[in-house]
Amino acid sequence: MKANILVVDDEEPIRISLEQILKLEGYGVTAVANGELAVQAFSEQAFDLMLLDLKMPGMDGIDVLRVVAKKNLETRIILLTAHGSLESAIDALRLGAHDYILKPATSSEILSSVARGLARRVEQQRRRMLIEQIDTSIKHLKDVEGGEYVGVADQQSVTLQEGVVVDLARREIWRGNQRVSLTPTEGKLIKVFLENRGRVLSHQELVMLVQGYETSEWEAPEVLRPLISRLRRKLSEFPNGEHWISNVRGTGYVFDWQEDISASN
Repeated sequence: MKANILVVDDEEPIRISLEQILKLEGYGVTAVANGELAVQAFSEQAFDLMLLDLKMPGMDGIDVLRVVAKKNLETRIILLTAHGSLESAIDALRLGAHDYILKPATSSEILSSVARGLARRVEQQRRRMLIEQIDTSIKHLKDVEGGEYVGVADQQSVTLQEGVVVDLARREIWRGNQRVSLTPTEGKLIKVFLENRGRVLSHQELVMLVQGYETSEWEAPEVLRPLISRLRRKLSEFPNGEHWISNVRGTGYVFDWQEDISASN
């Protein structure tokens, strides 16, 4: 079964051309003229991939990306723009864009990017299913052996040192009356860190685990840097929190802390 694709472009000739190119390849295509209609389309059906114009009146491409990112959808997104810049490309990657190409683009460029995006989506789904199967198998094995398996993924909160608690369900870090809220992406990041305590995670690995898409070696640090900075700033409000995320030069990051043993007694 061919993929379902959403085309979003305010220029009618381009929109019609993209729709025809994709339909000739056998894809299911829905085409809309602005960001508002794109968001509405997502509320009505699921899409495997979206071709999205960056510059549109009203709700632009970045606005649509933010909405899709909040919904944690698996849709792969390709941005089309006549106003390409490294800054806007990186902004798009941070929000989960798969590719960024300039208009006018040839049909072969479009179809090649679409094929890569759909292939990565399938790969991502397979990885997630494999991880879920492994997790289920481990839990089953522990149950059979009479043991107790409690991973970070099953916990609502994790207590760090000095009584600092990370509440994964509420996306909060708190100690006493002091509370700091986390964004959905920051919540994902700290959950990944907690599940991999003491292990060095590469930049590319972190982007995949947190954002769900692949990046090049130069893109991944750019995507992570502002996110790591924000989380570090929030952790630094608690005792020793500024030391929990360590940079491994040229590789990635490692997260570790001294357990608060008294909290479990």
